[in-house]
Amino acid sequence: MARFLHELEPNLCRLQRELEEGSYRPGGYLTFWINDPKPRQISAVPFRDRVVHHALVRVLEPVFEPRITAHSFASRKGFGQHKALNLAREACQRYRYVLKCDVRKYFPSIDHAILKDLIARAVKCPRTLELAARIIDGSNEQEDVIDYFPGDTLFTPFERRRGIPIGNQTSQFFANVYLNPLDHFAMRELRPGLYLRYVDDFVLFGDDKKELRSMAKRIREFLQSPRLSPHDRKFRVYRCGEGLTFLGWRLLPERARLARPNVLRMRRRLRKMEALYHAGRMRFAEVNSRVQAWLGHAAFGNTWRLRQNLFARFIPRAGEHGRNARGLLEQQSREGPRLEP
Repeated sequence: MARFLHELEPNLCRLQRELEEGSYRPGGYLTFWINDPKPRQISAVPFRDRVVHHALVRVLEPVFEPRITAHSFASRKGFGQHKALNLAREACQRYRYVLKCDVRKYFPSIDHAILKDLIARAVKCPRTLELAARIIDGSNEQEDVIDYFPGDTLFTPFERRRGIPIGNQTSQFFANVYLNPLDHFAMRELRPGLYLRYVDDFVLFGDDKKELRSMAKRIREFLQSPRLSPHDRKFRVYRCGEGLTFLGWRLLPERARLARPNVLRMRRRLRKMEALYHAGRMRFAEVNSRVQAWLGHAAFGNTWRLRQNLFARFIPRAGEHGRNARGLLEQQSREGPRLEP
């Protein structure tokens, strides 16, 4: 990034020329794995490619935004995780049951040919379609996903290219486009009391358990068309009174708690930040920034005591910055209830 920004104008002009001539080619990926909360392959592209991805999304968004329903909440202006959680929280109070659904290995399963066809249905500019196809086809190898669908031969899963990298901005956008037909199917055909989707996690609320189970069967059948497989352990009907785990939260009619894995991850992060801070490898400003971000997220639900207990134990304690850190974090814990919705 620094090298690109050092000669920003020449690099942008060169990139513009390549795009106009059609000679642009994506660079190679830097790949690494994270375990947060489960093993995921993350792929990073060179900075110049990120510039192209950003530009492409800015062109595609105005075309697709009118086509994407108001029930898809990921990576969209005016939507987001907390808005989805608020609606789900209200639905837990209004409805008796919820059908929770999840697609197994969603990003590695996205079929290139199907994705390019979905884009071509809305975009008519050949050069834009060519650039989108070049980015899709330039995806690095993802996890192996070998699933068979009606009409497949023995070799079909190996003949079709699948998988887009999680780390790209274009991938987040393409993920919304790929399941947009499901959103329309759910609202036009299934018509649950409430339907919400955040990437590949989606929930349907209603008062009839049998009806929701029927919807689950129809969704399983619908997912065969985009060549996706449901995650069997995460495709179930629950009583709202028993609690719904959604987007890292445990939602019940009267309260919202952070899911236990999220709390454990934050404890580990605090320990690591504390160790780095004491070793002089992390500045207080960086610790503060990360903590503030988490506190803002945690304040969504009933987490005041959790925040008090968490930051009473894991805070920087050395030197002037340590004293400032303790005062700041204790203040955040005390002010927690004011942040509760």
